[in-house]
Amino acid sequence: MHGLSLEEKQQQFNEFFTIEHAIRVNFKALEPNFVLPEAEDLSEHMPYAFRVASEASAIDAQALRPLRNMGEHAAELANFLNAQSRKIDLLMSLVLQQQDDPSLAYESYRFGGGGIVVMCDEPYSVEQNIELKLFLKEEASAIFCYGEVIKCEQVGEKHHVSLIYNCIREEDQDLLVRASLHLQTAQLRKRAKHQKND
Repeated sequence: MHGLSLEEKQQQFNEFFTIEHAIRVNFKALEPNFVLPEAEDLSEHMPYAFRVASEASAIDAQALRPLRNMGEHAAELANFLNAQSRKIDLLMSLVLQQQDDPSLAYESYRFGGGGIVVMCDEPYSVEQNIELKLFLKEEASAIFCYGEVIKCEQVGEKHHVSLIYNCIREEDQDLLVRASLHLQTAQLRKRAKHQKND
């Protein structure tokens, strides 16, 4: 991210698929002298609940990996463990929702793996660093990361603030990519169902 021109940052934002969808976002402007951590050190800056959720997710992935080599007999065990994992995800989602600060709460206009557009009451300047908490209800998950404003435009009473993720863990970026694709699939199915019923 460092050293890229604004145009390159906008290109990077556009490289990822984005979907028009409202997710809850905590949006906190950072001081100009704030020094972004390196991506590998991001965990140290996360609120504790996000760290715990991340570790739980990593444990799930490691536990299921050996079952793939066990053949057919492992399928039922894998299904059982996946169900247990889903229960834990739902509980962690509940814990992460407690991290939602109503005084910093906004909604996204669109989001994807490269960035997010947040509807704000006031404008923000380009290159402003923002602390973000993204609450993905459909995925029973939440993400803590940092973003940088790459564009701000007034739309009616609101300001659409476009941010590129400038400090995010790779697995969280992957989650955002999957979430946006899952939502698109759901929208396409819904549209096809409506067209079938018309």
